[in-house]
This record gives sequence, structure tokens and C-alpha cells, in this order.
Amino acid sequence: MDYQAPAIISQAILESAGWARVALTVPDENMRLRAADEMAQTIIDRLENPPPVQDERQHALAL
Repeated sequence: MDYQAPAIISQAILESAGWARVALTVPDENMRLRAADEMAQTIIDRLENPPPVQDERQHALAL
């Protein structure tokens, strides 16, 4: 795992579906499992396709 992975995972958790974050705490085991699957898929997607790294030294071109 590279040094950026923890930050990417944290961001993926925060950006995952709201229902999934809330559903992790419900008493219904099936709902918790669905929520965990949803969050895991979000994390996997983010790790496989990380957001582009913005270099603060690079200026955006005006269009």
C-alpha cells in the first residue's frame, strides 16, 4: 500500500453513500452487511481509480 492509500480510503469512506454509513449502526444484520458491501465497493473503486493529484505549482489554463 502506498503512502497515499490511507488518505484515499478515508476520503472514500466520507464520500460513500450516506445510507451505507448510517446503516452500519442499525440492528438489522442484513442491512449492516449490505452497507458494508457498499462501502467496501466504494473504497475499492477509489483505490483502483484514485483522484488526479493536483500539483500546486501547475497553473490552470484559462479557456
